[in-house]
Amino acid sequence: MTLADSEIEYIEGILGRKMNELEEGMLDVMFSEHCSYKSSRPFLRAFPTEGENIILGPGDDAGLVSVTDKYALAVGMESHNHPSAIEPYGGAGTGIGGILRDIISMGAMPIALLDSLRFGPLEDEKSRYLFEHVVKGISDYGNRVGVPTVAGEIEFDESFRTNPLVNVMCVGLVEKDKIVRAEAPNYGDVFLLMGGTTGRDGIHGVTFASEELTSDSETEDRPAVQVADPFTKKRVLEASLEILEKINVSGVKDLGGGGLTCCISELVDSSNNGALVDLRSIPLRETGMTPYEIMLSESQERMVFVINPDDVELAKQICDKHEIASAVIGEVIEGNNMIISDEGEEIANLPTILLADPPSIDRPIAEIPEDTEKIELKDPGLHKSLPKLLSSPNIASKEWVYKQYDHEVQVRTVVKPGDDAAVLRIDDETAIALTTDSNTIHTKLSPFDGAAGCVAEAIRNVISMGATPYAVVDCLNFGNPETPDILWQFKTAIEGMSLVAEAFDAPVISGNVSFYNETEGIKINPTPAVGVIGVEKIENIRTMDFKNEGDKIILIGKTYDELTGSEYHRTIHNLEKGTAPRIRIDEELANGQTVLKLIDEDADKNITAVHDVSAGGLAVALSEMVIKSELGCDVNLADDELDKIQLLYSESHGRYILTVKPDALDDVLAKIDVDVEVIGEVKGNSLNVNGHEFSFEDLDNAYHGVIEQYMA
Repeated sequence: MTLADSEIEYIEGILGRKMNELEEGMLDVMFSEHCSYKSSRPFLRAFPTEGENIILGPGDDAGLVSVTDKYALAVGMESHNHPSAIEPYGGAGTGIGGILRDIISMGAMPIALLDSLRFGPLEDEKSRYLFEHVVKGISDYGNRVGVPTVAGEIEFDESFRTNPLVNVMCVGLVEKDKIVRAEAPNYGDVFLLMGGTTGRDGIHGVTFASEELTSDSETEDRPAVQVADPFTKKRVLEASLEILEKINVSGVKDLGGGGLTCCISELVDSSNNGALVDLRSIPLRETGMTPYEIMLSESQERMVFVINPDDVELAKQICDKHEIASAVIGEVIEGNNMIISDEGEEIANLPTILLADPPSIDRPIAEIPEDTEKIELKDPGLHKSLPKLLSSPNIASKEWVYKQYDHEVQVRTVVKPGDDAAVLRIDDETAIALTTDSNTIHTKLSPFDGAAGCVAEAIRNVISMGATPYAVVDCLNFGNPETPDILWQFKTAIEGMSLVAEAFDAPVISGNVSFYNETEGIKINPTPAVGVIGVEKIENIRTMDFKNEGDKIILIGKTYDELTGSEYHRTIHNLEKGTAPRIRIDEELANGQTVLKLIDEDADKNITAVHDVSAGGLAVALSEMVIKSELGCDVNLADDELDKIQLLYSESHGRYILTVKPDALDDVLAKIDVDVEVIGEVKGNSLNVNGHEFSFEDLDNAYHGVIEQYMA
């Protein structure tokens, strides 16, 4: 049991008695960090959560954002870090399964998956093993249930050697009048449990996720990892959508962390009602299971529908047709307690508010001072540094990953993996742009600016596709919150993220917190993984590749002396020191709005390509545009205050590269009232920057095949 002495005293003070073994287990999982958010809740309130396009913010299984008069998107993001460290294939697969169920629980059809992954260096055999099997787990699960994985991002860093991160975002489409919630408002309604049967896998999964890993975790904690079953999930998806179509469902919730204990208590607590659960009506996969095991099991592919008793027969017929188990396991009752009955005998009786809303913890915080020492380094020369940077696994092509994913199933995908964001069609006029981003070095060095930059980069990515950012989701991955400086990183990161989200009117509508990502003193770089949803007119879609020789290249935004924390420092000089690039929110907002206005008013398609500048700076961004298009460019960069390396590799925020048809250049420039510079033109088949020439073949060879060589 992981309950602290103070928590036991608090619980027994409310109950007025001792807990029995079953109640102790139920409260243990619900008081875990993973379920209760007891360390993070006080800080999460800083996020902006409401906005013009927001239907539902945090608090349910997913957030809801309006995208057309008819449709909304259900959007969520979850982590499955500890399970993936122990059993990467199953851990990643069950992570996909969990986020899919969250979206289904809102009444939505899942239409896209994205991932945000972190591993140790690819030179390390264990890291390669984890990487290979996590990707296979994601691809096998997503491909088999027929939901496309359309975008994502990956980082390799020493800090993730023993603690890989597997964060998954899912987007679902739902007609606004068919949205359902996780609630149980009506006395007498029954709980219909459907899907997979209940076994002994995943018991104490949430408490396992709320502790640090150790060198013994791979053997000791393996039973806490759930077993993925994508074929059952496919049937559960189809049966769930049919139930929602044919039955007036009062509420629905998936069984994820905390199993039946979490699901039922949160359903009724949201409606200030109680629940009676008949333990022996629950379909079991294994014999001899104890009440403790049944109520704490986190077996996958299970959903609970709250329905009128008159609809049970039809619901069960639908489940039978899809060949999945179903059973009425209890009912909504008056009062505010969750009661567990075993063959008529009451074996647990707990207030739902105690289960669903444990008290938060006021932990100590200690600020980490920034390292402002000036760093002087000798540059090896552009002809050595740029190819090496392009060959870094953090910059190089991720084709080895996304070619394993089916990103075209459901035939909505307009812009496929490999650009700044994925674009999916919603109807004949509307598309959505989706991305995930994070910069862990920046956040480690400067938590406020680094985390703010994660949101800003994700927003720039959807803007570069021509989309207006509507909403943000996140997975906040940090170390042990009982360590004062870790909690300060967390608090400060949220403050930075909130600044950018509020400025762009892109509220945070859903998310996940994953603490305890450290092993025997080795801490991950703090990782606020950010997903952004943008909405656009289909005719506004832009991509990063050059289109025509002679197009002029302009740079919107100013480059600053901000080389520390860059991919150049990490890859070329093996350094993670200094301060991160600063967020200048007025510039970031003005530059983004300028790009959106230019695209929206560009009826003649004079703006032919857009690409944001992020990891690797201008040199990498230009190289990516050349590689993507097989067209070259001639670029001259000059600044009286910056040397050539700062100009090429600084990762200053708020910058976009645009290409413009030459005869429209003056008109486009006249509309821009932010920092802008004409830096070159599309020309030939090589990158020529400040007199240094790189052939397309040199760039392409450096950029492609890197991960493939490691994984051969």
